[in-house]
Amino acid sequence: MATMTVLSATAVPDHVRGALTRWLIEVTPHLYVGTISAKVREELWQAVSGCIGAGVAVLVHPAANEQGFELRTAGEQRRKPIDFDGLTLVAMTGLQSTDGQESAN
Repeated sequence: MATMTVLSATAVPDHVRGALTRWLIEVTPHLYVGTISAKVREELWQAVSGCIGAGVAVLVHPAANEQGFELRTAGEQRRKPIDFDGLTLVAMTGLQSTDGQESAN
């Protein structure tokens, strides 16, 4: 069964962007939306997360849980999804300064 999928992918290679646009619509730069099957979603996520490098990717799709969706991330970013008694929450990490120290912002 096809379901609505939202995928944000920043700084991924052009061939991955091309694969994404075969199945999803790029509604704004780096934000892809579409209705696809779970198999296609998994294949696209493997392609994106497998070559993320210095980029960042976030995938959101419906799931049979309390929130009604699942959230996946790839790459280094400040927002980290964490499981809190079955709910996905987003924790913010500190900023890294140029000398390697973490700031409180």
